[in-house]
Amino acid sequence: MIRETPQDFLDILKSYVPDLQKPAGAARQEFSEFLAEFQADERPEVEPVAIRDDLRGVWCSVPEAVPDRTLLFFHGGDFSVGSTADHLGFCAELARASQSRVFSVDYRLAPEHPFPAPVEDTVAAYRYLASHGYPPHRIIPVGISAGGTLVLDLLLSLRDQHLLMPPAAICMSPIVDLAFGGESVISNRASDWLSATRLIAIRTRYLTGREPDDPFASPVHANLSGLPRLYIQAGSGELMYDDISAFAKKAKWAGVQVRFEIWEGMFHFWQIFGRQVPEARDAVARAGTFVRETFGR
Repeated sequence: MIRETPQDFLDILKSYVPDLQKPAGAARQEFSEFLAEFQADERPEVEPVAIRDDLRGVWCSVPEAVPDRTLLFFHGGDFSVGSTADHLGFCAELARASQSRVFSVDYRLAPEHPFPAPVEDTVAAYRYLASHGYPPHRIIPVGISAGGTLVLDLLLSLRDQHLLMPPAAICMSPIVDLAFGGESVISNRASDWLSATRLIAIRTRYLTGREPDDPFASPVHANLSGLPRLYIQAGSGELMYDDISAFAKKAKWAGVQVRFEIWEGMFHFWQIFGRQVPEARDAVARAGTFVRETFGR
């Protein structure tokens, strides 16, 4: 399962340096084109639905999906770029590996809609599913990068609002501390395609001056008791590896059942690059197994 980091491909990723001065629309188009070049070719059947006037969800289905299994998916993209459209190959892989339908949420993005707007959208999407006949015990939230953060925000919101919880959740390379204080931000500079400068830009755009220790901005600062089972993936080469590891430990100390997998040599967001990185396909397969095991209980 574990192989050496594909250095040539990592060098290609490092060449992608977002222009922070570009208008939001242009930056999002650039990011979508970038992801489209590397994602798996497979595409699911899609059905867009309106959650609210300003919030859309997309059903992604494959023939293997069991109708009453739902993955509530939150895409990656630094809270400011990304969409279902540029994660469709990944959604198809998740759906096939888990034998589930994927409900992907196009949550509002910064800087037009900074924190906590995307957090609010996660709860709205969950309530939409519950109100349309999808019971919580047949829903598993899944998120990658910023989407992994939003999964944790959803769980904290559901707990605090005394709403029924899903049985488990999956976080792939989540951003758990917007202070980015872990030593790996320095020690992993050569093994990740992100940079410390980009991490600061993510925080600035998303928080717009708010403190990073807000537990819904940085879930590592939250009271984690009462959360359902968590399956967390992190690459040992990620800038945020130490932050994710600290979160997993804190969740265990809070009594949460945590399955924390460390993928040696992997960089941030590696799971999305199924066309180039064998570990990406392995990671999705492992997530699918976790889903099937959970729904089979």
